[in-house]
Amino acid sequence: MKLSLLCAAAGIPLSGPDAEVTGFAIDHRKVAPGTVFGAFKGARFNGEDYIADALASGAVAVVCASAAPTEGAATFVDAEPRRLFARLAAPFFTPVPETLVAVTGTNGKTSSVELTRQLWHMAGERAASIGTLGVTTSLESVSTGLTTPDIVTFLANLTGLAREGVSHVAYEASSHGLAQFRIEGPRVLAGAFTNLSRDHLDYHATMDDYFAAKMRLFDEVVAPDGTAVIWADDLWSDKAIAHARARGLKVLTVGAKGQDIRLVDRTPGGLGQQLEVEHAGVSRMIALPLIGAYQAANALVAAGLVLASGGKADTVFDAMKRLVTVRGRLERAAITGAGAPVYVDYAHTPDALEAAIAALRPHVHGRLIVVFGAGGDRDTGKRAPMGRVAAEQADIAIVTDDNPRGEDPASIRAMVLEGMEGGAQVREIGDRREAIGAALAEAKGGDIVLIAGKGHEQGQIIGSGAQMRVLPFDDVGVAREMAGALGKVSEA
Repeated sequence: MKLSLLCAAAGIPLSGPDAEVTGFAIDHRKVAPGTVFGAFKGARFNGEDYIADALASGAVAVVCASAAPTEGAATFVDAEPRRLFARLAAPFFTPVPETLVAVTGTNGKTSSVELTRQLWHMAGERAASIGTLGVTTSLESVSTGLTTPDIVTFLANLTGLAREGVSHVAYEASSHGLAQFRIEGPRVLAGAFTNLSRDHLDYHATMDDYFAAKMRLFDEVVAPDGTAVIWADDLWSDKAIAHARARGLKVLTVGAKGQDIRLVDRTPGGLGQQLEVEHAGVSRMIALPLIGAYQAANALVAAGLVLASGGKADTVFDAMKRLVTVRGRLERAAITGAGAPVYVDYAHTPDALEAAIAALRPHVHGRLIVVFGAGGDRDTGKRAPMGRVAAEQADIAIVTDDNPRGEDPASIRAMVLEGMEGGAQVREIGDRREAIGAALAEAKGGDIVLIAGKGHEQGQIIGSGAQMRVLPFDDVGVAREMAGALGKVSEA
């Protein structure tokens, strides 16, 4: 496609010679003849330092924040080069699925987009989800390694899915992805807000900055005639509603305070929960096969997104009865020989850990044993609060290593332990495999074990930069291995 045609489609003046565009890249090592190169400043590298290399490899255009010598190539200079690059790339990556929805929030994004995909699938749509779990369809799941992939990967994924016949896609919109314009371009029919609690303050200066990044979904990304689906029971919900209404979006609220899907009652059950909801004046009873209040919230947000994208109420609410657990989200990994269920959850913030514990507590007849840690090179301010939650709400809390990255693991654990004043019996076992084994060995009939922090992840990150290693590690697999070593075990 000609660069001039892409500029016309994006409403951007052509700045330099016209050329045939063969692709887009933000890594100079991936530039081939005909590529548009995005030269962005990152945390560790400045892409503008590699413009000459990109041109030597055949780049026909460069998008950057400051003027640079690019003889023989078009140069696009903008204060927000990532945004301009996304606008330029969007018309190149076609076709895309006709129905796109996005979910933002601190917790619940992964479950909400995957449950949305499941509901669409049960309604007969060819659907996919994109996020922390990768690209998931009814046939397969392929990891991308990021909650929100880079803009080139994101757009290429959408085009690939469309060419495979996928018509509906739900994707996660992380604060990083929104702040860095990684999800720009295609028309987004609806966006959802789940909640906001402390996370990523190593990247965002304050909670208000963090929230503002999230609100780009409503302020700029969702189509002007689109819908905002908002969980109404969070402390930040009213502010999210105000953003959506200021933009002129349709607002669909969900939850106990919801006006459109109202959660009237929730009763925990053996392997799920009974929900009573009201929608459009009709009361419905839903046997949701997922445990925990936050799983009910995610499922109802997903239902709201499906309704906002044209789903029929009877079909949507009936399909909720057949939803299945999302990988690493209160996933029952095993039942020990002593009869103690073992759950794995991605909870890695104080709020998420509290929600996971609250979800399991009604099912505990003995003790709740929690294994958890905190990630290195991330917001240090959430470590002590995570420790406090575990100490106050678990019966036994075992502090272990998560992904230490470039920090000293013992120092991370010490920061977690500083917050641990409560009723729980507290232990420190640095080796994660050993910690999981100790928890399972301790568990008896009536107890429940929660392994929190890594969820679906398949590796443990040790070190940073050139010294970084990713050691194979799967909480679910280790739990099953350890349970099996202790005696007869049933897998979930």
